[in-house]
Amino acid sequence: MESKPARMKTLLKQSSLAPDDGENQEVDIDPRVNLMYLANEGDLDAIKELLSSGIDVNFRDIDDRTALHVSACQGKTQVVELLLSRGANVEARDRWGSTPLADAIHYQNHDVIKLLEKHGAKLLVAPMHVKNVREVPEYEIDPKELDFTNSVELTKGTYRVASWRGTQVAVKKLAEEVTNDDDKVRAFIDELALLQKIRHPNVVQFLGAVTQSSPMMIVTEYLPKGDLCAYMKERGQLKPLKAVRFALDIARGLNYLHEIKPEAIIHRDLEPANILRDDSGHLKVADFGVSKLLKVTSRVKENRPVTCQETSCRYVAPEVFGNEEYDTTVDVFSFALILQEMIEGRPPFSAQQESEVPKAYAAKDRPPFTAPTKNYAYGLKELIKECWSEKPANRPTFKKIIPRLESICDTLSQRDRWKARPLGCFQNLEAMWKKDRSSKGSHGRSSRPKNR
Repeated sequence: MESKPARMKTLLKQSSLAPDDGENQEVDIDPRVNLMYLANEGDLDAIKELLSSGIDVNFRDIDDRTALHVSACQGKTQVVELLLSRGANVEARDRWGSTPLADAIHYQNHDVIKLLEKHGAKLLVAPMHVKNVREVPEYEIDPKELDFTNSVELTKGTYRVASWRGTQVAVKKLAEEVTNDDDKVRAFIDELALLQKIRHPNVVQFLGAVTQSSPMMIVTEYLPKGDLCAYMKERGQLKPLKAVRFALDIARGLNYLHEIKPEAIIHRDLEPANILRDDSGHLKVADFGVSKLLKVTSRVKENRPVTCQETSCRYVAPEVFGNEEYDTTVDVFSFALILQEMIEGRPPFSAQQESEVPKAYAAKDRPPFTAPTKNYAYGLKELIKECWSEKPANRPTFKKIIPRLESICDTLSQRDRWKARPLGCFQNLEAMWKKDRSSKGSHGRSSRPKNR
C-alpha cells in the first residue's frame, strides 16, 4: 500500500450532533488515524490492506469518531459495507452521542441509511438535542462525568447510584429502547421541567441532566438512608411523635409544591417508596415521573385509566382511578393513608390484594383504626378522616394541615417531657439523700425526705 504522508490536512464532514461550527472541519491526519482518512476518500483497496495489517476497525479518534462515522457522513456505501463486514460497531457513538446512522440521516445519504438499518442500526438521537452549542441548557452534565462503576439499583423505578465529581448521586435513565416512544419521552421532559422549578428542604434536590446524547438522564441528590417504605418495614409501628414529625416534613414539601406560582405541582404518586430520608432524619418528597402542572385550569385528567401496574394503588385517590378530573387534593388523600400507616404499622388494607384496594376506596371504605387510642393524639384521627374524605372539596389544604400538625406535635412533645420529669426528679432526690447520709456517717440523722 502506498503510504500517506505522516501529517496532512483534509476536510472531513463533522458529526451531526457536534456543535454547529460549520459543515466542514479541518483535522490533522497521522498514521494512527490513517483509516479515518481512507474512509473519507473511499479507498477500498487501501482500507482492506490497512485492516489486514491489524488496525482496529473500531479505532476512535479524539472525538470518539470511527471510520464508520466518517464513511456514513460521506455517503461511501461500499466503504460502509466493507467496514461492517470487518466487524465495525454499527451503534458506536461519538463524543456528542451521534451514531453512524444519525450522521447518514443528517447528510441524507439514503443508500447508507438502508445499509446501516439492514445491519440493525436504530436511531437513538436525544430528542432534546440542540444544534447550536449556545443553546445547551445550563444544567447539562457531560455523561462521561457519571461513573457507574459498582452502581446499584435503587428502590424505586429506574434510578441508580453513580458518582459525579466525587459525590454520590441518583441517576434516572430514559431507556434507549423507548427513545422513540413519544409518550415516555414527553413524560421524561415534563419531569425534567418540573425538577428545575423545585427548591425546598423537604423535596429532593435536582442537580442536572443529560439531554444532548442518549441515553438521556436526570441527576438528583442521593439519600443513602433509603425511603420511608423500607424504614417502616424495619421499624414497624412508629411512635406517635415520630410519625407526626415525619408527617410535618411530608406536608411542608407538598405545601411548597401546591403553592408554587403560577403553576402548582400535583405529585399524584405519593407513597412511602417516594419519600426519602436524609442524613438529619428528615424526609424529602421524591420521584416526579407522573406529576402534573396546574396551569390555566385548576383540574387535570389522565389521558387513559391508571392501572396498578403503573403505581401503588393503595395510596391513590379514587377520582384518579375513576379517570375523573382531579386537583391537588389527591395528594392530601395519599398523605392521610401514609400518616395512618406510620401509626398503625401496616400499609392500607394490607390484608387485601392491591388490585382490590381501589374498589374499596370507590365503595367509600377506608382502612380501619386498630392501633391503641393513645397512639392517636387529640385531633389526629379526625385530621386523617378529613384528608381522605370522599369529596375532594372537603379535604383540607396542606396550608391548613401544617398548623394542626404543629399543634399536635407540641402536645406530644410536652407529654413526653412530662413523662420524663418525675423519674429525673426522683433520681436527683435519691442522689442528694445518699450524699447527705454519707457525709453524716452511719449514726448520723437521715435527711431522706419522709413520705407525706
